[in-house]
Amino acid sequence: MSFDLLIFEKEHAPINREPFLEWYGEQMDWKEDHTYGDPAVATRSLQAWLFEMFQTFPATNGAISQNGNVLMSGDYSIRRSTIYASFAWSMADHAYETAFQLAAKHGVGFFNVSSDQGEVWLSDENMGLSLAHSGV
Repeated sequence: MSFDLLIFEKEHAPINREPFLEWYGEQMDWKEDHTYGDPAVATRSLQAWLFEMFQTFPATNGAISQNGNVLMSGDYSIRRSTIYASFAWSMADHAYETAFQLAAKHGVGFFNVSSDQGEVWLSDENMGLSLAHSGV
């Protein structure tokens, strides 16, 4: 098991909970016509988020992987409008905090896939993230 997050372009995702969860399920079909390790397929905002994440959690797989501490690494599956990121549970708090701060900085959405509540956060006009919905 891993600690998983989804970073996404909010313009491509439904705002309300049920449509969002349906959209998320469709994203997990992995039907885009490219490999999922190439940052070039993602939007500029997602690329910016990803390259800053690499500074703390370098990629473990694919062409973007680097040698280094496996515990402080991430596994990233890159789509055009989403990045699915997985981390070791021992790094969950640090990965969450880093990914959340960078999502706010780069104006992208944040879905805590591994949370029982499945919180979805969207960028707001104050250059932060606001809770859009959760399973509570």
